[in-house]
Parts: sequence; C-alpha cells; structure tokens
Amino acid sequence: MEGGKPTLPLVYQAVQALYHDPDPAGKERASVWLGELQRSMYAWEISDQLLQLKQDVESCYFAAQTMKMKIQTSFYELPPETHTSLRDSLLSHIQNLKELSPIIVTQLALAIADLALQMASWKGCVHTLIEKYSNDVSSMPFLIEILTVLPEEVHSRSLRIGANRRTEIIEDLAYYSTTVVTLLVTCAEKSGHDEKMLIKVFRCLGSWFNLGVLDNNFMASNQLLMILFQVLQRDETSTNLHEAASDCVCSALYGIENVAIHMPLAMQLFQGVLSLETAYHMAVAREDLDKVLNYCRIFTELSETFLEMTVRTPGQGMGDLRTLELLLICAGHPQYEVVEISFNFWYRLGENLYKMNDPALHRVFKPYIQRLLHSLARHCQLDPDHEGVPEDTDDFGEFRMRVSDLVKDVIFLVGSMECFSQYMTCSSPKRLVNI
Repeated sequence: MEGGKPTLPLVYQAVQALYHDPDPAGKERASVWLGELQRSMYAWEISDQLLQLKQDVESCYFAAQTMKMKIQTSFYELPPETHTSLRDSLLSHIQNLKELSPIIVTQLALAIADLALQMASWKGCVHTLIEKYSNDVSSMPFLIEILTVLPEEVHSRSLRIGANRRTEIIEDLAYYSTTVVTLLVTCAEKSGHDEKMLIKVFRCLGSWFNLGVLDNNFMASNQLLMILFQVLQRDETSTNLHEAASDCVCSALYGIENVAIHMPLAMQLFQGVLSLETAYHMAVAREDLDKVLNYCRIFTELSETFLEMTVRTPGQGMGDLRTLELLLICAGHPQYEVVEISFNFWYRLGENLYKMNDPALHRVFKPYIQRLLHSLARHCQLDPDHEGVPEDTDDFGEFRMRVSDLVKDVIFLVGSMECFSQYMTCSSPKRLVNI
C-alpha cells in the first residue's frame, strides 16, 4: 500500500465514507482504498486494533470481515510463531463483541473456523472451544456459531489446505462430534422459549449432518431427533423455527442416502417423517404456504433417500410406498410451486424403472404415475378467463415446460394414449393449450 501504514483515524474516515457518504463517487473511492488496505500486510494489525477499540458497528464489521478474508486467502503471510497469539486475539474479540451485532459474530466465527482448519498446531480445537465457553450462558450463541461454520468451511475452496489436512480435520471433527451433539442437546433442553437459540441448535446440527461425521447409533437414539420432530409437528411453531428444523431434517436425510450403512438412523428418520402427514394437512388448512413447502421438501428428501429401496422392494420395510403417497398429497395442493419441489424425484424414479425394464414392477408404480399425471394436468390448466397462448418465459410458462419434460420421462409407465385421455378428461383443450 502506497504511503506506508495508514493511521486509524484515516481508516475510520474511509469506513464512514463507505457506509454514509451521500456521494456515490466518494463511496467508490473509499471502497477502492479500503480494498487496497485489505490486501496489504498492514490489514492484520489494523483490523486487530479496530476490533479492540470497538468504536462502532461499521468499523468492527469491516475489521472482522478483513480478518476473515486475510485468514482465508493470505494466511501464509504470518509466521507460524504468531498463529497462537492470533487465535487468542480472535477468541478475545468474539467474546468482547458478542453483543454488538450478529453479523460481526458470524464474520469472527468464520475467521476462527478458518484459522483452526489451517493451524495444524491447534489440536482438538472443538474440545478446546467447548471446554472454554460451554459453562458461560452468554458465550453459548457465539460458541454454537463457531461450531456451525467449522464443518461448513472444511470443503471451502477459499482455504489453501491439502487433501491430507482435510482428512485429518474430518477425522478430528468426527472424534468430537458426540461432544458437540451432547452440547446441542443441553442447549435445546435449556432453551425454553428462546426460539433464536433453538434455531442456532438446528442449524449447527444440520451442519454436522452435512459433513457426514455423526455416529448413526448415537444419533438414532438421541433426544435431538425427538425435539426436531416435535417442533415440526406443533401447529404453533413459528415460520423461522419451522424452516430451521426442516433444513436440519433434510440434511440428515441427505446424509444417509447410502441407507444400508446408516440403518438405525434411517429407521428413526423414516418413521419421524411419516408422522408429519397430519401436520402437513394442518398447514394446508391454515393456508400456511411456507410450512407446506417445508413439509414437501422433507417428503421429497425422504423419497429420494429411500428411492433405491422403494424400487427394489416396493411396499416392504423402508420401500414403504407411503413415501409416494405423501408426494401425491403434496401434488394435490392448489399451488403448483408445491408439486414442483418433487419433480427431481419423479425424474429419478422414471429413470430407475426404465432401466430395470420389469413389467411387473412397472405395474406396481403405474397407479402412482397416473395420479401424478392427473394432478399435473390440473396444475397446467389456464384460468377460464385467460385469452390467447400463455408465455413460455413467465413462471407459470416455465412450470408447464418442466411438466412437459417430466411427462416425457414417465409416460412409458402408463402409455401415451392413456396419458392423453387423462389430460382430455381433466379439462377442455382450450385450457390445456401448449402443454
């Protein structure tokens, strides 16, 4: 950076201009100058000083973001003997700034996670963090934030770590995963009416499911699964909490796609999702589209996870065809956005059945495809007062094109003439134009 190390007042001035200067040219100049600062060696020290001074949200956010960026892209600039002091400094900053702003906490949590992944000398970072902060209620939100982003950053392309180091990290996280889940159970049980904490718990659990390091037997009998499905079954659950719980269940289902090696957990998730049918109907009755979409996402993920078993042993064990019934219930919802969520599953089902070319198996699934096509025909109908040919470029037009693609992939199961007959019985040709 030309001119040497800038003074803190000059940095503050640039940050204020970036956020508050009414002149766009002034904002642009500040942005360029601050970008140069972030790329310089001075950024390490200046960011640390800004976080220590804690003058305002803007300067702290800039400093936290800069620290995260430097650790992600320029960690090589620091000699190894400074890594421990950097770690201690970041932990001190997140402790001191935890009440200032959630976005600052997230940036610092990312910085700490990225440091832990690159700092080979920091052994057992999860154990260190839990031991240091788990007994302090006020520190719990940022502790869970770190534990959430840590698994997410393992496969980050921004980090310059090799395959061997990633393997070492994943093994280390797997070793401490039960400790993390036990902490999350405690947080969930103590959260009471603290919805924000429960959302954090579900986000964190989902992150560890996504990494694929949780022990199946431990999770199958874990209290958190029961809490998850209780939240999803309750009619009074808020939209934000419902979405967090849904995301977590979807992550769990995605993580057990190889069902054979995850059998205990797979069975619990299977039964848990099947128990949500009544809750889905309640959401429909209350016209709560957000929850309806969440349930359909869960039902679809369930069906995708157990697709192989459904095709191989339909109607038996976890090849239970109630998974298809759930998707067909969703297909009956008046909003076409709901059924659209399940399209990829129906594509995959059609592809699997076509490859197997087993007439007896085709007969098992034919009634389900017939019902699906019937629902799709109704969704593709135009309003009675619609004039002219619909546009292919609007949302509804694009939906109809996707329906057309799906029909082509599954029509072999019912036959083209029967399919056409179904469409004609659903509506007049005018309302089905261009399907």
